[in-house]
Amino acid sequence: MPISTDTKKIEEFLTRGVEAVYPNKEDFKKILMSGKRLRAYQGFDPTGPYLHVGHAIGIRALRILQELGHEVIFLVGDFTAKIGDPDKDNTREMLTDTQIEENMRGWKEQARQLIDFTGKNAVKFKKNSEWLNDVKLLDVLKLMSKTTLQRTIERDLFDRRLKAQDPIRLHEVAYPLLQGYDGVAMDVDIEIGGADQTFNMLTGRILSKAYLNKEKFIRTNKMMDAPEGKTMSKTKGNGINLSDSAKDMYGKAMSYPDSAILTGFELLTEFTMERIEEVEREMKNGANPMEFKKLLAYEIIRTVKGSQEAKQGQDYFTSVIQSKDKPSEISEIKPSNYDIITFLLESKMAISKTDARKLIAQNGVKVNDIIISDINFEVKSGDVVQKGKRYYAKVK
Repeated sequence: MPISTDTKKIEEFLTRGVEAVYPNKEDFKKILMSGKRLRAYQGFDPTGPYLHVGHAIGIRALRILQELGHEVIFLVGDFTAKIGDPDKDNTREMLTDTQIEENMRGWKEQARQLIDFTGKNAVKFKKNSEWLNDVKLLDVLKLMSKTTLQRTIERDLFDRRLKAQDPIRLHEVAYPLLQGYDGVAMDVDIEIGGADQTFNMLTGRILSKAYLNKEKFIRTNKMMDAPEGKTMSKTKGNGINLSDSAKDMYGKAMSYPDSAILTGFELLTEFTMERIEEVEREMKNGANPMEFKKLLAYEIIRTVKGSQEAKQGQDYFTSVIQSKDKPSEISEIKPSNYDIITFLLESKMAISKTDARKLIAQNGVKVNDIIISDINFEVKSGDVVQKGKRYYAKVK
């Protein structure tokens, strides 16, 4: 397949939403301009059911490489998810195969909104259990010999936990090696990932040199927080998720503070940098940030789902949220039980029983416009349940 060396696309890949590139931008650009077909990937551990717009930053970067003609792999870390990338505060619970399969269900359809799994240069969908299931103890020991404990515990989250005297389990130390081995097993030239994955990806560079005697190029993506100001999380589901409806995506985006508008345009939309600079100037000159936040919400949806759904999300927000009208059409849900907790869960207004109880305690749930405070409340057919300002569902 012919490789494009489109200078504009290559420059966008190396700068837009980029935290850092390794070994350096000049060498990375040189290999992209060489005309050689490269193999690139980004890995996603199914530690939760949600792919979100933070992940879309990397997926859209993969799309640029796909459009240039390079081989692209969307890797699901179904094996590494059993360990989970070490958390800064606590050891993660090891996931079961059933939990992992449930979490990754639908991921391909979500990612398909941004990259192409069909056609002449189809993105490959792989799982790292394909090779890690076959790794033997001797292979693991060989892998461990390629780095040092001193380097590993220099990682910021391990350093923090050591100082706090919080336990670090030995299987957590193995995670960067297993992630790094993915690149070796697939013989890749390029890895993309969030800036929080820098340590793991640099470990992969060490392994590529040791096992393959080759340079691996890395692009780390800037991170975009969830509207609440915390890191978007697959586990917590607190981000703008790729599986969200247009109306939910729009409403969540409108929850961003004004200070996030410019970053949101850069990382989550396809607005040109020149247009983003114009927005910055207009806001500095006194323009109302609310109008640009609406534009940001529209553009986030348009980037993921297209103009038609972006318009639907915008219209819903204007008519239902701003005008305080109920939507003309409310989805009907027939719950397995008619207690309010079950209904909130099965209508996807809550992600857990704890979350549902918390919503009720915070006066965030109404039934037929009346605030519910009893967690044992029973709904009945025909009731309209509302969460917050924008979520409605009717009991069937």
